Amino acid sequence: MMLYAISGEDIPGSLEKRLAARAAHLKRINTLQEEGRLILAGPYPAIDSPDPGPAGFSGSLIVAEFESLEAARIWAETDPYATSGVYAKLTVKPFKKVLPP
Repeated sequence: MMLYAISGEDIPGSLEKRLAARAAHLKRINTLQEEGRLILAGPYPAIDSPDPGPAGFSGSLIVAEFESLEAARIWAETDPYATSGVYAKLTVKPFKKVLPP
C-alpha cells in the first residue's frame, strides 16, 4: 500500500453540480476513513475564505492509501464528482508523507 494525492480541478461554476453529488462523494470518502486509508480530504475554496458561499470551490484534494497508482486512478475516475462533471481535470500522483510523523 502507498499514498496517492488525488487533485480535482473544477469546471467554472461547479457549485450546483458539487452540491448534487456531495452526499455520494462524502460516502466514498467516509469509507476510506473507516478503512483507515484516508490521510486528508477537502475542497479548495474559490475565494480566500473558509466559507466561500456562492463563489463555491475550485477543486478538491484527497490523500489516501491505495494498492497501486492504477487503483487510485480507478477510484478517482469513479468518484461522483468525476462522473457528474464537477471536475474539468483530475490528477493522481504517488505521494510520500514526511511530516508530521
